[in-house]
Amino acid sequence: MEGGDTIEEGTRSSAESRWVDGSEVDSDSPLFAFQEDDKVQLQEQGGLRRRLLKKPKRVDSFDVEAMGIAGFHKSHDQDVSVWGTLALAFQTLGVVYGDLGTSPLYVFSDVFSKVPIKSEIDVLGALSLVMYTITLIPFAKYVFIVLKANDNGEGGSFALYSLICRYAKVNLLPNQQRADEQISSFQLKLPTPELERALNIKECLERNSSLKTLLLLLVLMGTSMIIGDGILTPAMSVMSAVSGLQGEITGFDTDAVVLVSVVFLIGLFCIQSFGSGKVGFLFAPALALWFFSLGSIGLFNLITHDISVLRAFNPYYIYLFFKKNGVSAWSALGGCVLCITGAEAMFADLGHFSVRSIQIAFTCVVFPCLLLAYLGQAAFLMKNPISVERVFYDSVPRVLFWPVFVIATLAAMIASQAMISATYSCIKQSMALGCFPRLKIIHTSRKFMGQIYIPVINWFLMIMCIVVVASFRNTNDIANAYGIAEVGVMLVSTALVTLVMLLIWQTNLLKALCFPLVFGTVELIYLSAVLTKIKEGGWLPLVFAFCFLCVMYAWNYGSVLKYRSEVREKISTDFMLELSSTLGTVRVPGIGLLYNELVQGIPSIFGQFLLCLPAIQSTVVFVCIKYVPVPMVPQEERFHFRRICPKDYHMFQCVARYGYKDIRKEDHHTFEQLLVESLEKFLRKEARDLALESGIMDMDFENEAVQPRSVVATNAEGELRVPLLLNYEVDEIGASTSESAGSMLPSSAMSSEEDPSLEYELSALREAMDSGFTYLLAHGDVRARKDSFFIKKLVINYFYAFLRRNCRAGAANLRVPHSNVMRVGMTYMV
Repeated sequence: MEGGDTIEEGTRSSAESRWVDGSEVDSDSPLFAFQEDDKVQLQEQGGLRRRLLKKPKRVDSFDVEAMGIAGFHKSHDQDVSVWGTLALAFQTLGVVYGDLGTSPLYVFSDVFSKVPIKSEIDVLGALSLVMYTITLIPFAKYVFIVLKANDNGEGGSFALYSLICRYAKVNLLPNQQRADEQISSFQLKLPTPELERALNIKECLERNSSLKTLLLLLVLMGTSMIIGDGILTPAMSVMSAVSGLQGEITGFDTDAVVLVSVVFLIGLFCIQSFGSGKVGFLFAPALALWFFSLGSIGLFNLITHDISVLRAFNPYYIYLFFKKNGVSAWSALGGCVLCITGAEAMFADLGHFSVRSIQIAFTCVVFPCLLLAYLGQAAFLMKNPISVERVFYDSVPRVLFWPVFVIATLAAMIASQAMISATYSCIKQSMALGCFPRLKIIHTSRKFMGQIYIPVINWFLMIMCIVVVASFRNTNDIANAYGIAEVGVMLVSTALVTLVMLLIWQTNLLKALCFPLVFGTVELIYLSAVLTKIKEGGWLPLVFAFCFLCVMYAWNYGSVLKYRSEVREKISTDFMLELSSTLGTVRVPGIGLLYNELVQGIPSIFGQFLLCLPAIQSTVVFVCIKYVPVPMVPQEERFHFRRICPKDYHMFQCVARYGYKDIRKEDHHTFEQLLVESLEKFLRKEARDLALESGIMDMDFENEAVQPRSVVATNAEGELRVPLLLNYEVDEIGASTSESAGSMLPSSAMSSEEDPSLEYELSALREAMDSGFTYLLAHGDVRARKDSFFIKKLVINYFYAFLRRNCRAGAANLRVPHSNVMRVGMTYMV
């Protein structure tokens, strides 16, 4: 593929690389031009010693050509006070633990629908299963291990995927650049133990395209399951809470339960547009009251009915339970798994809180209250086994029924809110990483960037929830579907965290294998149990997951083919040089922003603009809006520039980089201002670096102790670029050493007033900006070749084309006036 050597530059085997403090440096890179003897000689030069002896950071040809304007940005996490952490822990009750906290509403009723209570062994065995499941999965796995596998404080399947993408080039979209690794939040700190194994895994992932595809499918499957949870959680939680009225109100039958549940669901989804911040303001106190009620009622039942259920802490009763009930006990595991529904939200919603706050809330509040709740229900069932269908509400003292019912209904709606918000976050992350069609995203909070609202997804979830409730009409069948979705997500997280352990944490091999061996085995056992319920409702999450998986994979597949076609057909620099600086047409004052998806090179769509337009702007900037696998990109590191063709062409490439948690709310005026300011910084830095090079080359060092070296870069077409000095590490005060060395030169070398070339370009840029901006939007379609397979034609020509026609336009966020927009379309055959 033409130009592929430029895009994939640097993907060499581990045998040809070194690691210096977490940075991979190619052994044949010009960085190793400074040898040890040179360093010794440089130490004798007092003026250059502090600046030139800095350890070099790795660069590639793009860095040398572009001289990225952004320096290193070191962020220091501020320590949160004890009271601040406790406040966050309190808030997690209303967002993270709603789903997990409402599980006592339906766990035992579902378990004993498969295994009738005939003796105390049944109750004690089921109670022991529930207690140890909660202890093993949410407590041991998530609280102590999975929460640590976060991406700069962000959790979820796509956060793990982006973390892996930073350490290994496994993203199928070939737009990775070494320049992205200079983003402050991108910096990698690899430990030294087990390094060889990690490098071998990295090399294996990068070379095997099948493993890349498998990894992507795994992540997409986990995300699809979470979206399925966003449908099943509201249906299950709300219907379980409303069903408590059946025993209290005469004539309140199944139809009434369905009708009231639908009303609650419609109200729940209608208030989503106000934002999860406003909706969830009252949620934390309500959930705190709910957990207090669970613990208090459980303790009351434990003391009142049968305190001997504490014997269930002996896991031997699990063995007796399976020995007595056989296959029925295996089937009951499908109900037991419901006690850990929502555990994945502890990781998926991590971006809103901190690891410590989630750990404190679960350890000190959620875990003990859940244990007391299940102990109390088991004690009640020891005396009242016939009340198994309504065990939660029957175990509540009569005088407290209506207050507890109101709190339970609120808690059920709050539990639904947690998974709805997690669905929005997962879809936004998948959109940012090129795995979901673009949709309208509304940011509902100016303070918390993670609080978003996606109208299309909201109404889709509401319709599907109503369909589920109206179709199933009881919680048992919904529970069967619910269990498959939950266990599927957990298995995906287990696989991804294991890869993180081996590749990034570089944990001891024995310890790393113990994680999937212990937790993966338990989850597979639960999966085998819930899969037996496919005919009884378990098919539903599989259908949801398959549909969303097809949408996400088709979008990613089509996007990758489209990008590769653009790379293959990009315009060569030789052709641009033949046109001369006039580009074969008239250059009029103004700045033309041509939006495309190429991170390097001149897109072929530009040739269509030259053919269709009688004139082109005096300054042309090829803008690529690109998402990098980090949560956030600092504003000062947003734009990365490079020059295209000689100076008199006034053509630049700009990559606007965003993290998958970043907000793109700026209008076109703000975007224009930020872009021009960054372009001016780039021009000044380019002139300063050239002056620095010239000044150092002209210096006459005594005895020729210093032999400065430069890098001569070429682009994909072989064009010779200006030789530049290497960039160096940031010094203590935050300025790059190349800038520091510039202070040694005469002031005339750094002054734009005495630099005619720089002053001319800056004045030309200001004149063009005063004349206004024109947005040149490139619309590229892809079509399968005639000799392609039928499935490829079906996916590309119909499915992917349908998604592109109905998704949100890429530049819609900027709200550009229609009078300033010019569009040209082009079709690529893939």
